[in-house]
Amino acid sequence: MSNWNKRTTAVHGGIRRSQYNEVSEAIFLTQGFVYDTAEAAEARFIETGPDEFIYARYGNPTVSMFESRMAALEGAQDAFATASGMAAINGVLMAGVKSGDHIVAARALFGSCYYILDEVLGNLGVEVSYVEGTDIAAWKTAIRPDTKLVFFESVSNPTLEVIDIAAVADIAHAAGALVVVDNVFATPVGSRAIALGADVVVYSATKHIDGQGRTLGGIILGTKDFIRGTLEPYMKHTGGSMSPFTAWVMVKGLETMELRVRAQAASAMAICEALQGHTALQQVIYPGHAGHPQHPLVQTQMANGGTVISLDLAGGQAAAFAFLNALQIVVISNNLGDAKSIVTHPATTTHQRLPDDKKTSLGITPGLVRISIGIEDTDDLVADILGALAAV
Repeated sequence: MSNWNKRTTAVHGGIRRSQYNEVSEAIFLTQGFVYDTAEAAEARFIETGPDEFIYARYGNPTVSMFESRMAALEGAQDAFATASGMAAINGVLMAGVKSGDHIVAARALFGSCYYILDEVLGNLGVEVSYVEGTDIAAWKTAIRPDTKLVFFESVSNPTLEVIDIAAVADIAHAAGALVVVDNVFATPVGSRAIALGADVVVYSATKHIDGQGRTLGGIILGTKDFIRGTLEPYMKHTGGSMSPFTAWVMVKGLETMELRVRAQAASAMAICEALQGHTALQQVIYPGHAGHPQHPLVQTQMANGGTVISLDLAGGQAAAFAFLNALQIVVISNNLGDAKSIVTHPATTTHQRLPDDKKTSLGITPGLVRISIGIEDTDDLVADILGALAAV
């Protein structure tokens, strides 16, 4: 399996078949497992092996299959699947630090991440410093000898800034800090986060891995020591594990993920090109476009520019709302990475709870909209977006 390309691994990696040798992966919908004897039960609790399951909160054959397939795709030693993307981020941060530790995080983060860092960890005595993620000098200044962990989105939500994983990892590792990367916008397709120095990679599987808006899920990837030694005890005792049915949905989603993501990224590039210079727009942001500030980094760090574009409408919130309401194909929702194209107004939805000054500092303007490009026909999407801009 180590010699397979990602597209093959996404279909066949980590396969587990029952005695019936089914083609489509089986769902093991069980919360517990039977032991032949009392002695066998005792032995299972003393020392567990790869196929010795105890309780679904600790592990399950279907969940384990998803974890193995994702680890193979990402080039990680091991993985732990969680109930949601935020359960994954919470698990890594809570298990990775203790009272008195220091974290350095990029300033551009999803709103719920601020809650964990400031409200939860802050109240537990963890110090958090924030930096401009694209400013390598700022990382050098902020990371201290007592910094335990650094955390950032490789591509920020929703302004699509791209952070240099290798550069930040070099600085963090020199101080002995763990590098945790939220890699959702980059997607597992062509991800090089671990090769570039990330110790832990986190995905909201709700996004491109499922890709069809069906289930919540998350996954944490890293070394076996971190996943099983540091993370697993916290996750299995606090109950943030993924359900077997969700894992089965994710396994099936992986089979088409690369085909979907590559088609979505190609459409995103075409739409970005079609919108260049439009009079209703102050800015078109897409990492795959040559005009993006970190475009040279994108070419070395990502397989493509991703599936999301952001537009800053000149008329502010009124123009943004008029644009959203005029769209016919692109639906208004707050997810991304879906087969359906989805548009979001971050300032009033996903990042609504941030103070206005923080929104301004992050570039989340009243006119900013985020569009997650789906797998619809590219020409239809271009026509829909241009028509909605005309209505504005």
